[in-house]
Amino acid sequence: MDNLIGTLDFAVIALYFVAVFAIAWWATMKDKAGGETSAGYFLAGKEAGWFVIGASLFASNIGSEHLVGLAGTGAVSGVAVGQFEILASLILLILGWLFVPFYLKSGVFTMPEFLERRYSSGARTYLAWVSILGYVLTKISVTIAAGGIVFEALLGIDFWTGALVVVVATGIYTLTGGLRAVLYTDMMQMFVLIAGSIAVTVSGLYAVGGWDSLQASACSGFFDMWKPMSDPDFPWTGILFGAPILGVWYWCTDQFIVQRVLSAKNEDHARRGTIFGGFLKILPLFLFVIPGVIAHSLAQSGQIELSNPDQALPVLIGHLLPVGFRGLVVAGLIAALMSSLSSVFNSCSTIFTFDVYKKIRPQSSEKNLIMVGRIATGLLIVFGIIWIPLIKTISGTLYKYIQSVQAYISPPIAAVFLLGIFFKRLNGRGAMASLMTGFVLGVSRLILEVNKDSLDGFFYSYADINFLHFAIFLFAICSAVLVGVSLTSAAPSDEKLADVTYATAGVSTGDPLWRRRDLQLSFVLVLAVAAVWMYFTG
Repeated sequence: MDNLIGTLDFAVIALYFVAVFAIAWWATMKDKAGGETSAGYFLAGKEAGWFVIGASLFASNIGSEHLVGLAGTGAVSGVAVGQFEILASLILLILGWLFVPFYLKSGVFTMPEFLERRYSSGARTYLAWVSILGYVLTKISVTIAAGGIVFEALLGIDFWTGALVVVVATGIYTLTGGLRAVLYTDMMQMFVLIAGSIAVTVSGLYAVGGWDSLQASACSGFFDMWKPMSDPDFPWTGILFGAPILGVWYWCTDQFIVQRVLSAKNEDHARRGTIFGGFLKILPLFLFVIPGVIAHSLAQSGQIELSNPDQALPVLIGHLLPVGFRGLVVAGLIAALMSSLSSVFNSCSTIFTFDVYKKIRPQSSEKNLIMVGRIATGLLIVFGIIWIPLIKTISGTLYKYIQSVQAYISPPIAAVFLLGIFFKRLNGRGAMASLMTGFVLGVSRLILEVNKDSLDGFFYSYADINFLHFAIFLFAICSAVLVGVSLTSAAPSDEKLADVTYATAGVSTGDPLWRRRDLQLSFVLVLAVAAVWMYFTG
């Protein structure tokens, strides 16, 4: 497929990366001009505006693993996988309205640090190490693998060579520029991603003969987002009750996402950034999933050859777009990969620096903390590459892999965060019992699924539960353990819980006018989500 990319395309790709590194360099110099500090490196100086925050939420989340995985799953089973994107719009409202006030008032750098404020140092240590492990398993390695797929399918470059090139290129500006460089490059990625994806979708619809022709040529049920309870991948019960649990963990408690709102100027900018991000999250259904359906229809009619569903989007780009513009879109895909990787590296290094290293050496200087964060990033790259060959052992497509692994580690974390801000009676002992219970059940499920073909009886049934249904089960168990164990020991003091629960929180510091307008925007977003759900109901 390497002949689909011409000399002009490679020139466009090269020029695009010059622009990316120029922006990253500018952001890095801007931080150093004011004196490099840990707040500047890890949280962009806490001066990010709502537009940059919303754009970064979108661009960092929509990395190449989404572009490859969403389109690949769309080519196999239709638009149902888009439920995760649509639900994210609503979960981002929960982040902005429910969690942001507590996070900003507490002044924390990381989510494990917040968990220590709410519960105990043990809870902080647990979340720090589980987060680092989760980044390697579900973000870093999958993103690197997706980049290898893009390089191989579109540029004719060996999978491993392409993956390693992207890792090295990403590491350069992430290690030097910190979160400020990540945020500003993310903002540029947003425009390129949307423009390029629109071009792919429009060209694809033209190739299949329009929207009506696409619906007629697709397999039965491809345009129904609500699948029966017996569906092996996306049952409506799992989507309605299980997916939001994964969403609360990812969008509201994961350092990878929350670090963006922690960098906000104030509560109003953080909240509006999440609302803006919520509107953007409606787009992936039409810009990434629908192209997968288009690829399926074109393959059915013999217009394209699709040997692997994960190559749906790269194949469409290679066959539908003209020379030159094709290079720009490919550059956007690779840059999206770099954007996602750089965000993960920065967030993970922040956790390691503040929740592991600084706990051991609390008197560390600003310069020392930044150096440790950079070293941690290099080590994470190595672990991510080692894990890549094991990815498809668990699931058939990239995106399903990400979601299924998250289902095993997210419910106990979502439980301690969500219940923790509502019920001040919950304590550190209950939190640790809940987290450890979830860890044992989740890891046992992961191990059994990998070896499912050799199992039978109870263990096979346990390993075969739909991952969304398993998330519901695990969340319920962990919530019960959290409440039950907390009631057997003393309640935490109000002094400890200052600004981390509703019962002990102070008055909001936001602007009433911003708040009123944000309420109106949030209502419009909810209506937009409802409209999408109604349209894609078979």
